[in-house]
Amino acid sequence: MKVTYSWLREYVPLAAPADLASRLTLAGLEVESITPVAPPFSAVVVGEVLESGRHPDAEKLSLCQVTTDGSNRLQIVCGAKNVRAGLKVAVAMVGAHLPKDVVIKRAKLRGQESNGMLCSARELGLGEEHDGIMELPDSLPLGQELRTALDLDDVMLEVNATPNRGDCMSVFGIARDYAAAQDRRYLTARVDPVTARGTAEFPVTLDAPAACPVFASRVIRGVKVGAASPAWLRERLRRVGINSISPIVDVTNYVMMDLGQPMHAYDLAALRERITVRLAKPGERLTLLDDKEYELDPDALVIADARGPIGLAGIMGGRATAISDATGDVLLEAAHFAPDAIAGRARRLGLFTDAAQRFERGVDPSLPPLALERATALLLEIVGGEPGPVQVTRAAAGGAADADASVSLRRARLAKLLGVSVPDEEVRAVMAAISDRVEVTADGWRVRKPPHRFDIRIEEDLIEEVARLRGFDGIAESHAVGPQIAGEATESRVAKDRLLWAMVDRGYREVITYSFVDPTLQQQLFPATPALRVANPISAELSEMRVSLWVGLVQACRENLRRQQTRVRLFEMGKKFRLQGAEQGGALTEIETLAGIATGARWPEQWGSPREALDMYDVKADVEGLLALTGDRSSVRFEAATLDCLRPGRAARIYRGSTPIGWLGEIHPQVARAVNVSNSVILFELEIESAFTSKPLQFNKISKFPSVRRDLAIVVDESVPLAVLQENVTVSASGLLQELRVFDVYRGPGVESGRKSIALGLILQDSSRTLTDVDADAVVTAVVGRLRDELSATIRDQ
Repeated sequence: MKVTYSWLREYVPLAAPADLASRLTLAGLEVESITPVAPPFSAVVVGEVLESGRHPDAEKLSLCQVTTDGSNRLQIVCGAKNVRAGLKVAVAMVGAHLPKDVVIKRAKLRGQESNGMLCSARELGLGEEHDGIMELPDSLPLGQELRTALDLDDVMLEVNATPNRGDCMSVFGIARDYAAAQDRRYLTARVDPVTARGTAEFPVTLDAPAACPVFASRVIRGVKVGAASPAWLRERLRRVGINSISPIVDVTNYVMMDLGQPMHAYDLAALRERITVRLAKPGERLTLLDDKEYELDPDALVIADARGPIGLAGIMGGRATAISDATGDVLLEAAHFAPDAIAGRARRLGLFTDAAQRFERGVDPSLPPLALERATALLLEIVGGEPGPVQVTRAAAGGAADADASVSLRRARLAKLLGVSVPDEEVRAVMAAISDRVEVTADGWRVRKPPHRFDIRIEEDLIEEVARLRGFDGIAESHAVGPQIAGEATESRVAKDRLLWAMVDRGYREVITYSFVDPTLQQQLFPATPALRVANPISAELSEMRVSLWVGLVQACRENLRRQQTRVRLFEMGKKFRLQGAEQGGALTEIETLAGIATGARWPEQWGSPREALDMYDVKADVEGLLALTGDRSSVRFEAATLDCLRPGRAARIYRGSTPIGWLGEIHPQVARAVNVSNSVILFELEIESAFTSKPLQFNKISKFPSVRRDLAIVVDESVPLAVLQENVTVSASGLLQELRVFDVYRGPGVESGRKSIALGLILQDSSRTLTDVDADAVVTAVVGRLRDELSATIRDQ
């Protein structure tokens, strides 16, 4: 929100600009910058063109006689088309310094002496207009410095009003808040009514009363066609970042910036029968003032006439009924639209307008009639016309109850939340500065909710106002007093911090990515997984909630590879969003997940060993190391499985017992090419809730008796996984097996095709006695028998 110091000063006495910025910031309205409204220039004064004639040697130049004090005559050559006798102009005298280091000197142009320059707005840094010289008001005195005459030493303050403070999206709103903070004064807008000179009205119907409870309008007939906005109006709008368009449009913009009430003007001749405020019908389309056609959603609020929609309520008007240079009769609109009816609609269409920004935050519902009166007075002054009566159409119910809504403030609650005791007189003064009705009650105060303050709803909002308007710096620092409550620690789960540090210890770097992701990238990775779309996305590239942390990790890995990082290890802990039963609307489940991605060399580059490429088993070891933190590594198994984004034969589903807890695998080559990463990218993902439940610690006495080792070479089918082999060996060892070691896998001569030889080392031990050879041989016999029966295994003799 941009506002000038001089404009604010019309409502309330102000401190110096720097002090004003500090006070507004302390009151919660952060001033982001203070900028001069005009660049430095000097020796530019108000002058008048006495004569203007054609240059004898140049068709496009004029030879002018100009006075700057009523008695002197300066000959100045000018190339502007709009120069004429009697025009008040900005004269840069000889020796004047203009923006961009321009110095005005006495010169000859096509043989004629020129003693100065008649300036355009662009040459003075006051705008982009350069088709002609500046036309100044006739009321300005000759010889006066232009900076003084146009108040060009003014400054512009850029104020960042928070999203809940729509009441501060205007000059008057900021002045009202400043008056409350500094003077404890409740500032009200006063506008003199304009007497109707005609009886013309245009019928209005409210078919969506909850969305539009108030619609004020006024017909003005016979406005001057082809009139131009006065210089003061154009300059005031320029200073707050708004371009001048036409007198009628400029006035509506001026009133919006001044009072905070967005307005719209219709060409009355283009309207048909009546105006209706309603929701859009299916399939309706509308061409707006940006000359683009939009298809309207059913929840879009529209202004319509007998032919159909003519404007998107609270956002932008339609092209068909727009003001043009030929407009003679005008219908002014100032309506109140509920924030819920406007919020998100503009962004959904890719629009960002001043009106939508204000209505989304909340606009005072009592403003429309006042805004119409202010706009009417300005239009009559600039373009004339015959105004009809102000016509206010209101919804049948809802307004009176809201107008009398009150919020209670308890003295004890105020002291408890602020931590200080505030005198009753001071609290009452603060409340009176934000509301026109404050009642004293037995335990505090009852405050009528101000119509412009959509952020005041509960008691805590009033307490915030006391702290804010008194000044947060006025609350003394004190130590909080409260009972010490010991935190909870559990051994039933692995702590998240422990998981994070374990990943760092294994050479991974933590990343944090957005929960909303690029739908194209997500579709490439998970084509068959439904995803939740974001209603109001930041951008089209961030319009879906992630179904896996892999989406963000793949993108982060890709960006690192593009920046010559050849060895990448990244991980993230966060939530993924699973949409179940998407065809029926779906239930959304948030799942806390730990995921990682790795590519490049197995080890950092070094002289002691050759470079070896990372493979799936390296990352599998990292995953097993994480799961070992649960103390229940034996319950974890990896089973071959398929997933769209993982390479067949190099993908595994991770189970803990019978519960699936995650995935591990190498990215599919086709997917790798599609997302532009190398083929050797390994991914893993673990669901924290099911993966990291700890096994209760139990004391196990260390046996004092020696262990016995027996080695076996078992030939099994190629399809038999190690997990199944381990399970059968463990079951048949009758509790004597302390450890099972795999020390060789062989395929080749002596082993049938389609089978493999696995060498097992069985470490046997008893806690109560020394095992004999008979005991060990019995275990081996039992193991061999079970493997033969269950897995069709044979003993490899050589």
